[in-house]
Amino acid sequence: MNCFMCKGHLENKDTTFMVDLGNCIVIIKKVPSQVCSQCGEVSYSNEVTKQIEKMVNMLRSSLTEIAVINYPTTDVA
Repeated sequence: MNCFMCKGHLENKDTTFMVDLGNCIVIIKKVPSQVCSQCGEVSYSNEVTKQIEKMVNMLRSSLTEIAVINYPTTDVA
């Protein structure tokens, strides 16, 4: 598969996903990703994107300012 941005080669790597929700910053470590070896653009499969969305939504109402979690190796309920 090739990069959507520069057409470089995509490599499977674990990356860190971060989002600022305003009241909380969520950091998810060890996320399975495809990373372009040429430009560094990161992309996720549909399954991984859905899992990230579930995790972020669970932490959206968190009482903490920063949440750091690992990407699960199994489905999150």
